[in-house]
Amino acid sequence: NGDSLCVNGVCLTAVSIRDGVVEFDVIEETLRRSTLRSFRKGQRANLEMSLRVGDTIDGHFVQGHVDGTATLARRAEERREHLFWFEPEDRARPYLIPKGSVTIDGVSLTIADASRGEFSVALIPTTLDLTTIGSLRKGDQVNVESDIITRTVIHRLSCIEKGGGITLDELQAQGFA
Repeated sequence: NGDSLCVNGVCLTAVSIRDGVVEFDVIEETLRRSTLRSFRKGQRANLEMSLRVGDTIDGHFVQGHVDGTATLARRAEERREHLFWFEPEDRARPYLIPKGSVTIDGVSLTIADASRGEFSVALIPTTLDLTTIGSLRKGDQVNVESDIITRTVIHRLSCIEKGGGITLDELQAQGFA
């Protein structure tokens, strides 16, 4: 009990583990930002344990703090590359940049392109075989988490834009000379 587990990219805290069944408390904020509300009994999910001190870091930093959802707009196969285009919710759009990092239902990926209100990812067959992404159909919703560094930079820039800029005193307090 108390361990964190990402379920389709959403970080949840286990409140009970019995006979192979894990139970979680899920609050309204989590349901509003994710696809968990639509989960059904027997539905496949991508699961990931939390990183432990000393573990190898492979991919980008993923927190399980979902920005919102996106809808699969289309998919295509070219040679052995599979291209998926997603239309994200408005609140997630600013964080999705070409060659930036994104998770789709907890799977760490690189954005191939982002324009005209959608973004794409290029997937290899292994990713499609080992995750739930391969079974997605047009219109399916997924959880989207952007890179924490991108989110932080955009948030700070928006604060500056709104008149809450960074001061010299604040920078010095953070160790900048």
